[in-house]
Amino acid sequence: MGSCGKRPGNGGRNGMALAGIRVIELAGLAPGPLCGMILADFGAKVVRIDRTRMAVVDVLGRGKRSVALNLKKPEGAKVLKQLCNQSDVLIEPFRKGVMEKLGLGPEDLLSQNPKLIYARLTGFGQSGQYSQNAGHDINYIAVSGLLSKFGRKGEKPYAPLNVIADFAGGGVMCAMGIILALYERIRSGKGQVIDASMIEGAAYCGSWLWKSQHLGIWDHQRGENLLDTGAPFYETYKTSDGKYVAVGALEPHFYELLIEGLGLDSTKLPPQNSRSDWPELRRIFTEAFAAKSQEQWMKVFDGSDACVTPVLSFQEAFDHPHNRERGSFIIAADGHVSPRPAPVLSRTPAVVSLERDPQVGEHTQLVLIEYGFTKEQINKLESAGVIECNRSKSKL
Repeated sequence: MGSCGKRPGNGGRNGMALAGIRVIELAGLAPGPLCGMILADFGAKVVRIDRTRMAVVDVLGRGKRSVALNLKKPEGAKVLKQLCNQSDVLIEPFRKGVMEKLGLGPEDLLSQNPKLIYARLTGFGQSGQYSQNAGHDINYIAVSGLLSKFGRKGEKPYAPLNVIADFAGGGVMCAMGIILALYERIRSGKGQVIDASMIEGAAYCGSWLWKSQHLGIWDHQRGENLLDTGAPFYETYKTSDGKYVAVGALEPHFYELLIEGLGLDSTKLPPQNSRSDWPELRRIFTEAFAAKSQEQWMKVFDGSDACVTPVLSFQEAFDHPHNRERGSFIIAADGHVSPRPAPVLSRTPAVVSLERDPQVGEHTQLVLIEYGFTKEQINKLESAGVIECNRSKSKL
């Protein structure tokens, strides 16, 4: 039987923050893959369990290995149990009850490996009337209360892509929960179950919005407040070349620098915080910014505390001098650009794999051997359709 691929190179990874941590990630969409990628970026060995006879849909597979396994077969569930018996973390993205039906629920796995961190990453969580429902980011931020805050005056709420629930409230918060549980395990020697709800994760990320309601910042209708495009000094403006700038001149001294940079006379303008005059200020700012190109405005405001920055496309963000100086983006072997892992650790920074993402089943044989399966067992599992081996030559 041919090899399913080589193991990813470790150049320098042994000294990383999560070196030695073994993670099993059940393949899913968006939040789970990000969670697994964060752990892999910081040194964990992450094995992605893909479904058999499925194409790759995960674009966040950096640094992971792939095992193709049919969990609907009892033998497949047994394979996963053996993998989890020798792992530190399991990330599962299914609706409540799915893993229990497969005999792979927390009680089943923790009884065999009491040190396992069992992370359950779902939209609605493991309890509540919606826990069995399907949903996506827009549904989760709707139920969190956050979606009601997004949108301009007189318009319906809008979903700001799928960043808030899927990634901030889901993948990132779940990764934080895993790291907290791993840290606590040092003291107790025990694993635990993480109930990571994207509704609650998103709402938690929005804690400031909740806790600032008494400050009068959000006491007007959507789109009429300080930070939701209501204020003309916290807004985006179109420039003469069809590009945009972002303005965040909230504080009075920053606002004065904005007025000065625009070439306006503050004595002839309405007061900054006169809400009734905000429409007129927005008109004045709109006309002013439309008179020059984005590049010309950056020559005016770069180095200033007026809080004016260019609105950049992905390519422009990659090319921007500030980001280039910090090395904020990385280029993979396939030429694709992506953000560098954050935050930056001074002693044990992330050392990411720049090779392509794994193909489904590319490392099935390699991983199973590593976890104690014999070649005879692997051949039997493959013949029974429990596993799949993608024998294309690995670049990892």
